[in-house]
Amino acid sequence: MSGMAVGLSVFAGLMFLLVFRIHVGIGMFFAGSAAFLAMNGGDFNALLFTLNNLAYARLSNYDLAVIPLFMLMGQFATNGGLSKALFRCAAAFIGHFRGGLAMAATGACAGFGAICGSSLATAATMGQVALPELRAHGYSGRLATGTLAAAGTLGILIPPSVPLVIYAVLTQESIGKLFVAAVIPGLIAMVGYMLVIRLLVTITPASGPAGPRVSWPQRLAALVEVLPVLGVFLVVIVGIYGGWANPTEAASIGAAACGVLAFLRGGMRLPGLRLSIIGTAHATAMIYMVLLGADVLNAGLAITQLPVELATWVKTSGLPPLAVMVAILLIYVLLGCVMDSLAMILLTIPIFYPVVMGLDFWGLSSPDKSIWFGILALMVVEIGLVHPPLGMNLFIIQKLSKDTPYLETAKGVMPFLASDLLRIILLVLAPGVCLWLVHLNT
Repeated sequence: MSGMAVGLSVFAGLMFLLVFRIHVGIGMFFAGSAAFLAMNGGDFNALLFTLNNLAYARLSNYDLAVIPLFMLMGQFATNGGLSKALFRCAAAFIGHFRGGLAMAATGACAGFGAICGSSLATAATMGQVALPELRAHGYSGRLATGTLAAAGTLGILIPPSVPLVIYAVLTQESIGKLFVAAVIPGLIAMVGYMLVIRLLVTITPASGPAGPRVSWPQRLAALVEVLPVLGVFLVVIVGIYGGWANPTEAASIGAAACGVLAFLRGGMRLPGLRLSIIGTAHATAMIYMVLLGADVLNAGLAITQLPVELATWVKTSGLPPLAVMVAILLIYVLLGCVMDSLAMILLTIPIFYPVVMGLDFWGLSSPDKSIWFGILALMVVEIGLVHPPLGMNLFIIQKLSKDTPYLETAKGVMPFLASDLLRIILLVLAPGVCLWLVHLNT
């Protein structure tokens, strides 16, 4: 068999394994091993030698230390009650508008995402905080669950973002520049979701009634309560991009600051600390397992020359670059129906990245194109988290809202997906939306 045939067969085999719910890290490990053995005449010694080098090279990467630190930061925020403070602050300012509590939940998700880095954690945490309040104030199940499922995706779009760290490691891109590039698209996503809520409650006023008005002294007190959270975000982002701290150092400071804040607020004691450490260990182990599996798969595919041949074929096919980009984004949406965000990034970037870098988009330089594609990929991966029928955020919110049928939750996210589509079109046609802040400091 040719290298291309082996590569395609291995990829098909991986999809087969995933259909039967094999863990994505294990599936990529076996698929990559099969490709490696097929291209090396079944030489197990060569495979074992490669595995030894891959494991050491990956896990000794200093940049990857930011992952457990960001996960720990999110765990401290979750178990320390910071999520409740964020929701109370947002609700104090806009909760008295029609649909205001749903908008407040969206803003709180964005704020929590700024100290978390995980969409699943954001959806689960803010769902526990905001869902009872929304239902108690008469919000429809469709609007409440749809809002929280969609707004939970802000956890990976608002930096810091674990998938962006993985993208940076895979492409040798600057973590700081990617984080800065994600800020404006993240804010646009938050505003877009709020506009969707406003539109929905205008069409159906009973779905999102106005809440009680809060006095200005209470609003200011709620704002003061979350200022330290804003401080943590600024320390991490400004520290990384300003050059006075590398990503690992900034993440360490952020995690320590979140731990201190959680302790001072009274939400973090020994049981909470234990839960935070165990939760961080579980999440980090899962991510590292997927990383190792992806490395084995990428090594196997590299030997088959599938990524190189695919990039060459696309480059010589005469297809317009924009058509290629649309096809890539559609593939991401389809993969999002069966895979989680991290697996999609690890599986597709080694294949799609050379294709994108070999094409001309709006005259962008290679560094700009790399950052732009990273943000685009992240936004489409984000759609996969809420895209029916298998969006992970849908299941998380559904588990928390037992009185709302799954079909209602799925219908509830559809208007938010329309907002996502408009945002992606904007970013495809206007790369400067994500690159402006990056160039501001150059």
